[in-house]
Amino acid sequence: MTTSLIGARVPRKEDYRFLTGAGQYTDDVALAGQTYAAFVRSPHAHANIRRVSTDKAKRAPGVIAVYTGADLAAAKVGGLPCGWLITDVKGQPMKEPPYPVLAQGKVRHVGERVAVVVAESAAQARDAAELVEVDYQPLPAVASAAKARSSGAIHEIAPDNVCYVWALGDKSAVDAAFAKAAHVTKLEFVNNRLIPNAIEPRAVNAVYSRADDSTTLYVASQNPHVERLLMTAFVLGLPENKVRVVAPDVGGGFGSKIYLYAEDVACTWAARQLARPVKWTADRSEAFLSDAHGRDHLTVAELALDKDGKFLAMRVRTTANLGAYLSTFASCIPTILYATLLAGQYTTPVIYCEVTAVFTNTTPVDAYRGAGRPEATYVVERLVETAAREMKVEPAELRRKNFIRQFPYQTPVALCYDTGNYEATLEAAMKIADVAGFKDRREQSLRRGKLRGLGYACYIEACGIAPSNVAGSLGARAGLYEAGEVRVHPTGTVTVFTGSHAHGQGHETTFAQVVADRLGLGMEQVDIVHGDTSKILFGMGTYGSRSIAVGGTAIVKALDKVIAKGKKIAAHLLEASEGDIEYDKGVFKVAGTDKKKTFGEVAFAAYVPHNYPLDKLEPGLNENAFYDPTNFTFPAGSYVCEVEVDRETGATQIVGFTAVDDFGRVINPMIVEGQVHGGLAQGIGQALTEGCAYDDTGQLITGSLADYCIPRANDLPLFKLDMRETPCTHNPLGVKGCGEAGAIGAPAAVMNAITDALGVKDVPMPATAQNVWRAMHRA
Repeated sequence: MTTSLIGARVPRKEDYRFLTGAGQYTDDVALAGQTYAAFVRSPHAHANIRRVSTDKAKRAPGVIAVYTGADLAAAKVGGLPCGWLITDVKGQPMKEPPYPVLAQGKVRHVGERVAVVVAESAAQARDAAELVEVDYQPLPAVASAAKARSSGAIHEIAPDNVCYVWALGDKSAVDAAFAKAAHVTKLEFVNNRLIPNAIEPRAVNAVYSRADDSTTLYVASQNPHVERLLMTAFVLGLPENKVRVVAPDVGGGFGSKIYLYAEDVACTWAARQLARPVKWTADRSEAFLSDAHGRDHLTVAELALDKDGKFLAMRVRTTANLGAYLSTFASCIPTILYATLLAGQYTTPVIYCEVTAVFTNTTPVDAYRGAGRPEATYVVERLVETAAREMKVEPAELRRKNFIRQFPYQTPVALCYDTGNYEATLEAAMKIADVAGFKDRREQSLRRGKLRGLGYACYIEACGIAPSNVAGSLGARAGLYEAGEVRVHPTGTVTVFTGSHAHGQGHETTFAQVVADRLGLGMEQVDIVHGDTSKILFGMGTYGSRSIAVGGTAIVKALDKVIAKGKKIAAHLLEASEGDIEYDKGVFKVAGTDKKKTFGEVAFAAYVPHNYPLDKLEPGLNENAFYDPTNFTFPAGSYVCEVEVDRETGATQIVGFTAVDDFGRVINPMIVEGQVHGGLAQGIGQALTEGCAYDDTGQLITGSLADYCIPRANDLPLFKLDMRETPCTHNPLGVKGCGEAGAIGAPAAVMNAITDALGVKDVPMPATAQNVWRAMHRA
């Protein structure tokens, strides 16, 4: 009997390549006639550009060319587009200022690109970039979202620096519910700005061929097709069929490599001007200044309850910092992906959320692991925990009293949850975390002069943004489907082409498991190909935990077509009716008989069609499919965090962390656990150590790993993980997605534990020793 590969802990196929140094990243791509780019970046957060002098740089050794914003403007190079249109509360489109590839007349954040130098070596390009002379007229800058509306205009189109004011929910109904509430919990907090730090920095290598007027761009990207579409249709105006984008091995993304960046366009355009390949690889300092940042919300949130602790309403007002420009998906993060998740796991009858998105003189902000969902979970779970303490109710019991228990469930903020079992994940988490023994552990900590706290977070997220027509009505400027192609070779081996992209998720293994299990083949007979627009059907890439739910389903639909055609071929070979052919684990057979053909035999017949009804059945066994989901998927889970706080120093140690998640059907538990570990590390990083900071002049003061503290191994506990399974009802795999969960649930769980330990209402993130010590002394 064949053992199912679904749910099996299959070691990652791709790891041998990476562990033996055989991976190929963008910076590894070396092309004949290679040149190198270096960017001149603004040292000012806000300034007029009076003059740019490139004469000295052009005379420097090895320099081939120097380009400025004026050169790109003369060539009619367009600005970077935003992929999601938000309509404000007055029915007007958001303010969408131009986003030039190289600054034209003004710079609006430190690190903005002013010029690009192309030279024979990277060192020569960097040296020459220092010779470019820019005459700046500094202007007042604003870095804080709180001060944006009262500061001078950053863009003419937005004189008050407001991009949009957007709202979701029934305000009148919410206000009425608050008026009759027996208890109201109110919190004001900042969801701190984060800087992505993928192990591989962004990189670009563009090459132009005069022979066929084609351009190839190698780039560290999460979605090469979208990169090509945006660059050809909106910026460079090139024929899409003449541009190939290749995203080879990518060393992590976390959202920061979804977007079309100015460096990608500048190098591509320069390569076409020079007819030589142009490469740029960011150093870590450039990454801090120019990679899209995440989070940065100021929020006032309220929860209304009746005397028995039932939730009546929620009211949320958020100011979201967009940075200096609209990045590719920036506009939908604090709106569509945030407010729609404010129901959480609860039956709150009415919810109203108002979001004011503002421009500041800071690096643009966009999606970062979780993208709107961590911010929403933080609002909901901090409110619920605080309300429980104020009403002197056990936090777990207050949650149970308000859990959604019947599905499908239509929330008051647009989403319809198809399935879930929130009680099961909370019960399991409490048992594994030994919540019953917490009181004794707290007393032991007190005897040692430590404060001990316990916090919960019950999160839900929406993955696989869909369907395209609904997203389009909400402002999406792209489809949200995925594509898959299954190419069966004459000997019965299989190559799968997917529009999803892997940059650490293990797609080469999990997708192969799905295909091998469905076809009854060995894993070694299946290869997964991704990341090359010349090989792949148009795909939307990887983000939002969508790969297995959307990309995997597209592959399954293509597999169904392969099997359907295989049945036609088998019926001919076995001289039977197509309706009598069954397929199971690699064998086509005639029902009720011992007549059969293996998958390999049918594949061979498809490509060597002797005695084959060519008038009725075309040769070959190659099928593709597009899949556009009918709904989001909704992973959910319960986290329990336990901390100890040093009374003297405020230093916080996580002494226990339990995560019980419901990801639907799990393809490979080992890979899923790795994804959860990584997400928890990043979520804990936000809670305890990571905080991007600007001074009042717009200078980034956390511009290196010496100042910006990502979590280290000794900051993290030994995680206790478990899973519960309620399969998704609207995709054939029953999967939901797992990549962002840890980053979504962890911050609220950690901060709930710290506030419990201190007996205070709030501590700002990151909860550094200094911030915790101050909170203790204020209390």
